[in-house]
Amino acid sequence: MAEAELQLVARRIRSFPDFPIPGVLFRDISPLLKDPDSFRASIRLLASHLKTKHGGKIDYIAGLDSRGFLFGPSLAQELGLGCVLIRKRGKLPGPTVSVSYALEYGKAELEIQKDALEPGQKVVVVDDLLATGGTMRAACELLGQLRAEVLECVSLVELTSLKGREKLGAVPFFSLLQYE
Repeated sequence: MAEAELQLVARRIRSFPDFPIPGVLFRDISPLLKDPDSFRASIRLLASHLKTKHGGKIDYIAGLDSRGFLFGPSLAQELGLGCVLIRKRGKLPGPTVSVSYALEYGKAELEIQKDALEPGQKVVVVDDLLATGGTMRAACELLGQLRAEVLECVSLVELTSLKGREKLGAVPFFSLLQYE
């Protein structure tokens, strides 16, 4: 069953050569989002992995701005958990904490509301894709500022040639689909 679901998910990922710049092979999740069976399968597969690995030890799912917001709430609902948002700077009301991180050509910042989590709460970070790992690493650092425990980071797609998982250090990482 899991293999059939994984194949259903894989068939819904499109590739676009030379987007957004020459030399990049873009992995597009739009067809997956259009197909309720494929999207449901992706959520079930991620949830199954997390149940097996962590049982009932997860307190929250943290969705990363912006496509992590597509998977985070659905995954949280499947697991019977709440979802917290990690957003780009200036998008959250109230007191926040932030972290800066390097992009290929510049810097960016992520924020979370100061009261989003209590110290010691256990969190899984979710995004649609892991490339260089900079955003996910920054999210882990941000959660560390709140003294939350990051149990694992997960994504639908991993671009293995970019070695993003290495940037996560000791934080475990899981992806449904891996591409070179």
